[in-house]
Amino acid sequence: MKKLTKKTGRIKKGMKMVEGLNQEGLSRAQKVAMIQALIPVGLMAVESELKAEVEELIGPRYKRGGDQKRWGFNPGSVYLSDQKVKVNVPRIRDRKTNQEIMLPMYKDLQNPRLINEVMLARVINGISQRKYEKAAIQIPKTFGIKKSSVSKKVIRATGKRLRQLMERDLSPYDIVAIAMDGKTYGRHQIVVALGFTLQGEKIILGFVEAGTENHLICKEFLMSLIDRGLRTDQEILFVIDGAKGLRKGILQLFGNKAFIQRCQWHKRENVLKYLARPEQDKFRQKLQASYEEKTYEKAKRRLTVLIRELKQINISAAKSLEEGLEETLTLHKLGVFPLVGISLKTTNCIENVNKGLSQYTGRVTNWKTSNQIHRWVASAMMEIEKGLRQAKNWEFFSTLREMMRDANGPKRQTDLKLAA
Repeated sequence: MKKLTKKTGRIKKGMKMVEGLNQEGLSRAQKVAMIQALIPVGLMAVESELKAEVEELIGPRYKRGGDQKRWGFNPGSVYLSDQKVKVNVPRIRDRKTNQEIMLPMYKDLQNPRLINEVMLARVINGISQRKYEKAAIQIPKTFGIKKSSVSKKVIRATGKRLRQLMERDLSPYDIVAIAMDGKTYGRHQIVVALGFTLQGEKIILGFVEAGTENHLICKEFLMSLIDRGLRTDQEILFVIDGAKGLRKGILQLFGNKAFIQRCQWHKRENVLKYLARPEQDKFRQKLQASYEEKTYEKAKRRLTVLIRELKQINISAAKSLEEGLEETLTLHKLGVFPLVGISLKTTNCIENVNKGLSQYTGRVTNWKTSNQIHRWVASAMMEIEKGLRQAKNWEFFSTLREMMRDANGPKRQTDLKLAA
């Protein structure tokens, strides 16, 4: 009894929406959107609206005169949600030209522009292409949802997402920091760039596929971001791991406008991997405490003591900590670590994006082509970006920019030339 009541309620609600189609002021596009959202009531609504459009064009049935007249019905199909539905399409013929007139409403309902996005959202969120036919909402007389059809629609939709991401205009965004890190897909590796705006918004700028984090590839990738509008007139903080190729490419392209913050988490883990397990927990706490010091002087002093201590235990670990140490303290040197360190001291923001990528793409066990990876990664990134939160302590990003600008003195420019 409860099921019957619920079903009756849905039908009544659907019929009210159908009646709402006759309201004045609704455009054809609005009517199409309403109809495509109604299943199975939409099937009734389609034929009702097509008949109404015929009357609007040539008047009521049995009206005499006029150059246009009804000409029976033809079998046809329209899209409802993610499925193709068979309908009877009224025909209108012009007596003078002896040609058939296409109904505008029918033409719009045949356009699957929104359907590919609906299908992509379902596939990328957990419905496999093999099982899509069973998982899709079924209504009588539907067709066009076989595996091959789903694959083609997903390819079109993911291709569209890829273009949207990789061709997006970046000029409206005032980027103050960029985090970069890599993720592996089988034999393929991609490097992701995540931008932070002055207002704390996180923007996925794009990605590049690279066998290694080579400086030439990195340079070309960053150049493509500039071509898309990434502003280079202001200083930018780059948060990266220890990849020398990334660092070299950034400095060659941005010069004194770039400030490098080496990821403190990567540095800590790189040091610990040289140590025996009993020593790791102790030095993890010491390294963490050293990096959490609020001033550059205190942090550098504690880390220097740690280097001497490590030399007595494991010289390789000591050398690992010494390598690039200054760049792990960039925020400290700028005097903004207590303000923005929580957001920019590590590449964890990229790790979170990579974790999201694994959730969306982890079910794919066979990456056949590079194009497939690009399409899926771009589609997942567009979904992930919607849920990215505003950076913590973003209110101090303007202070970060001011301190980078003040630090760009003649001595630093000379140091950068020697480093490059």
